[in-house]
Amino acid sequence: MAKIACFGCGVCCVAPDIAALGKAIGVPCPHLRADLRCAIYADRPQVCRDYPADELCLAVDAPTLEERVDRYLAAFGLERPPSTSAV
Repeated sequence: MAKIACFGCGVCCVAPDIAALGKAIGVPCPHLRADLRCAIYADRPQVCRDYPADELCLAVDAPTLEERVDRYLAAFGLERPPSTSAV
């Protein structure tokens, strides 16, 4: 997949698990602000720094964060744990 410029959709801060932060799959990162920006951007873990925006970001585009997260997880055959929501 080709790299693209991040357009701040927030899905990478919700859909994948982030072990460095103890964040489970489908659960919003505790540092994700309401404006879908990272509250610790300057000090974010290396895994977050290395996460590339790519064509998957375009493929999961949807009007809401909930829909984007569900599409992202579906692309990998995953589902959000029943008791979680993106927002």
